[in-house]
Amino acid sequence: MPKSRIRKKDDYTPPPSRQAQAIKLTSRSWVAPVMLALFLIGLAWIVVFYVTETQLPIEALGNWNIVVGFGFIAAGFGVSTQWK
Repeated sequence: MPKSRIRKKDDYTPPPSRQAQAIKLTSRSWVAPVMLALFLIGLAWIVVFYVTETQLPIEALGNWNIVVGFGFIAAGFGVSTQWK
């Protein structure tokens, strides 16, 4: 019986290796200090407001001083999104 023709397969050649590309991260060393500063300013604002029985930081704002303090804290969270 005649042999059937067998298609010759090429030997395995691995795909060309890729060289690792350096990830270029911009320097964002300012983010952590600014974030922490905003958190602490907001916390201090609220604590001073309660400790001084609404006389400080700004008496004219009244209870809106709490909103200002939380605004600083929210700004800190906003800045934290820039951290890489």
